[in-house]
Amino acid sequence: MSRGATGTAGTSVHLPRDCRRWVVASRPDPDVREQNFRLETVPVPEPGPGEFLVRTLYLSVAPVMRMYMIDGAGIEKPLEIGDTMLGRGVGEVVGSRHPGYAVGDIVQGKLGWQEYALSDGSPWSMMYKVGQRLVPFSTALGVLGMTGFTAYLGLTEIARLQVGETVLVSGAAGGVGSSCGFVARNLGCRVVGIAGSEEKCRLLVERLGYDAAINYRAEDVGERIGALCRAGVDVFFDNVGGEILDAALAHINRYARVVLCGRISQYLKSDEEMYCLRNWWRVGKQRASMQGFFIYDLQERFGAAERQMAEWIAAGRMGYHEDVLEGIEQMPRALMRLYEGANVGKQLVRIAAAVTTEEPGRG
Repeated sequence: MSRGATGTAGTSVHLPRDCRRWVVASRPDPDVREQNFRLETVPVPEPGPGEFLVRTLYLSVAPVMRMYMIDGAGIEKPLEIGDTMLGRGVGEVVGSRHPGYAVGDIVQGKLGWQEYALSDGSPWSMMYKVGQRLVPFSTALGVLGMTGFTAYLGLTEIARLQVGETVLVSGAAGGVGSSCGFVARNLGCRVVGIAGSEEKCRLLVERLGYDAAINYRAEDVGERIGALCRAGVDVFFDNVGGEILDAALAHINRYARVVLCGRISQYLKSDEEMYCLRNWWRVGKQRASMQGFFIYDLQERFGAAERQMAEWIAAGRMGYHEDVLEGIEQMPRALMRLYEGANVGKQLVRIAAAVTTEEPGRG
């Protein structure tokens, strides 16, 4: 069975009667497993006054999602059992009673793990229109979205990169790390990445702008940092924490900046199991700084970041790599892949194809 929906522009879109969504079934203890989620079938909602209906095209996953299920990560109210799993997505407006959104608009925001989502465009939803029609809509969740903004603003606003510096990046083949290479290179720096396989290391050097790469599973990280960063490390952009952070601290230069973006190696560990840094004293000795940051604190800079990276992509000075699974059934698996280190580039799940507009650049 299907039904029609009419938007503000009068365009009619045929909709299914039902759709699927993932809800929280239990809490991680400590690993994220598929049994922590339950796939439900529910009616496709209809927009009320001031609302619009979005057909989800892509969903993003990020390590912080595990924290939404436990304590909210200090960002969101913790999800309750039975709540729709929270997550950002790109979608197509297929029904609207909102004056600011019309059928056919492509939007990015908090859609949740579901095939169709209602929104009122409130600040909580962080909804905005995707205007570009040059690269796939999925880039609004990656290089031209929060992932890319985190790399760009972490390096420009927090690390305050200077031309000629040496930049070291951990988790370099992940979503944020895969954007750091070109950002640093385009700002006139030498950049070395740390990843977990030979395949990922080749990708870093051949396609993602890195000058050199270290395979932490097969090489002594400390020795390789010393060999590849002979003049020391000016900026360390850390996505991993633990032993790799400790190894990098042994090589920081005077007045180095250590940017704490993530610590995926420690997320699943208890307080007693957490790795204790041994080289922390070098931060003081080297007059260095170590700073964490939360990307939404830099929201006023998102526009500038998007414009700059879009210019680099258009000029052929920035590439990107997406790891895309197919179908909403893959959502739990996609999240688990992050903790396994199985993803190469930004991890996404393609949920559906657009019905009112053609997606650019997607063969």
